[in-house]
Amino acid sequence: MKEKIAKATHEGILKIGGTTIKCAVLEDGTRVLSRIDALRAIGRKGKAKGGRFYDKEFKLPVFLTAQNLKPFITQDLKRNSTPILFKRVRGGTSIGYKANIFPEICGVFIDAKDAGAILQTQEHIVQQCKILLRGFATVGIYALVDEATGYQEIRDRLALQSILDKFLKKEFAVWAKRFPYEFYKQMFRLHGWQWRGMTVNRPSVVGKFTRDLVYERLAPGIINELEKRNPTDTRGRRKVRHHQWLTEDIGHPALAQHLHTVIALMRASTTWVNFHRLLERALPKKGDTLQLPLDTKD
Repeated sequence: MKEKIAKATHEGILKIGGTTIKCAVLEDGTRVLSRIDALRAIGRKGKAKGGRFYDKEFKLPVFLTAQNLKPFITQDLKRNSTPILFKRVRGGTSIGYKANIFPEICGVFIDAKDAGAILQTQEHIVQQCKILLRGFATVGIYALVDEATGYQEIRDRLALQSILDKFLKKEFAVWAKRFPYEFYKQMFRLHGWQWRGMTVNRPSVVGKFTRDLVYERLAPGIINELEKRNPTDTRGRRKVRHHQWLTEDIGHPALAQHLHTVIALMRASTTWVNFHRLLERALPKKGDTLQLPLDTKD
């Protein structure tokens, strides 16, 4: 049976260390760098043996086959170095390596240099690898590839949806008490309000505080999704409590832990201003933009 060739969904040019490398994101989320460009980026010129052909059995990149480098190549790098044949967005095929191994490849040359095992003919490669590693360390190789290809918007939407799926149910659950009395008692204390128990209606501003202290800080995108699923009616009331949408395995435990932290900060504070300053530092608000993917594939 003929092996299926992966397809690229996004392509771009990665500019780093004074060089350019063609890169792509495949349909399964794998990030790849062009094999030819990766060769040039570390200072290798010409075509190395086997460089023109795709050979899945040729496990290591051709520029790592030198005998003096072998002691510095990890088993993990060996397992992940198989070249990948893929279809380009606009037709034709190309060969690449998984993007996440490239910093490790640079590390091989630098480790060999530190151990006094590098050859004179490899010195220029070591210098180029140091330049590349500085660039990779700035924002990470995945982020660089995603930015160059325009994939970061897709990645963030997928990651955000993954969070919402874990935290929120498809349908709301039967009401159960989730907010401890202590949460409200401390809120009243810090505002200097008289606490008369849970049976007395609380000021409407308490709901706004709860939104700020809890749902805007629980997880990215949660508050926006909750307000879509659980909107207010013409009288400003909601059909159910927000927490009734949270999942039992992820949402409710996360809420309980969050409230535990908030209440601890309240107890440690003497004024609302002091408490809110601590809260901003310990539990900053989470918007819809994610800084890193939740779950990336190699």
